[in-house]
Amino acid sequence: MDIADLRDRILKQDRRALARAITLVESARPDHREQATALLDTLSKAGKQALRIGLSGTPGVGKSTFIESFGMMLTAQGLRVAVLAVDPSSARSGGSILGDKTRMERLSRDPNAFIRPSPSQTHLGGVARRSREAVALCEAAGFDVVLIETVGVGQSETVVAEMADLFLLLLAPAGGDELQGVKRGIMEMADVILVNKADGDLKSAAMRTCADYAGALRLLRKRPQDPQGFPKAMTVSALEESGLVTAWDEITSLIKWRRAEGHWAARRAAQAQFWFHEEVRQGLLARLQQSDAQKHLADLDTKVAAGEVTPGQAAKEVLDHLS
Repeated sequence: MDIADLRDRILKQDRRALARAITLVESARPDHREQATALLDTLSKAGKQALRIGLSGTPGVGKSTFIESFGMMLTAQGLRVAVLAVDPSSARSGGSILGDKTRMERLSRDPNAFIRPSPSQTHLGGVARRSREAVALCEAAGFDVVLIETVGVGQSETVVAEMADLFLLLLAPAGGDELQGVKRGIMEMADVILVNKADGDLKSAAMRTCADYAGALRLLRKRPQDPQGFPKAMTVSALEESGLVTAWDEITSLIKWRRAEGHWAARRAAQAQFWFHEEVRQGLLARLQQSDAQKHLADLDTKVAAGEVTPGQAAKEVLDHLS
């Protein structure tokens, strides 16, 4: 593969080249990893940056519908929008449906939008392991906004906050109360909480839920990266496309404040450090699986299963063997 040619085509906003590059960075083959690393290194020198927005919520809350309506609103304003949707992988077969693009029929036809579904595989935290690198590729391709849609599994889904400038949490009407709102985990990571489906018979329930979470947010400790009034809860209707412009105004207002106060650059620097340590951890695990310690691992597996050695003792023996 000609990395220089692929880089040039991405910088010229070639969508096919972008799709090919994302496939490359998602590959686990050692030669592909080398090519992906070289490609990302050259593209980083272009200095292009987009607004990265992470989006999470429970299954059925309307994430795909919201992204389509929100994305269409942004493209109507002349912005180029990339959507990276992570689909859960089967724990048994390892397969994924990857149906998010099918749900976003209007947005997928928009020339200013790009949608890429990816399997979560075995990676926890609601995102795929290479989602961060896919975001960097979309930035290099000149997209103004990158939406990262997570699997949608619950309160532990916070890894997306380590690759986004802003984290949106989508909630359904009557989905919780004040106590639910102050639970640690995904709730305290959110910058803006959007109560979706504020339409029809659910509108009054959405207003009550929004009020509950707004009250809960006031009980949380104020974060240094937030101006007065943030994080905040709002109601939207992806179906009726109401509240989207207001939500976008609040998002851009928050980002402008963070840029002016230096929090935006500090957040990106901290995220780079986080992913450096994550790459080291994942690399060590991969090396463990491929090294001569594999046979030692298999022997200890048998002993642990038989109760001859505790998991802690076995792990210490493996680590001692590596060192």
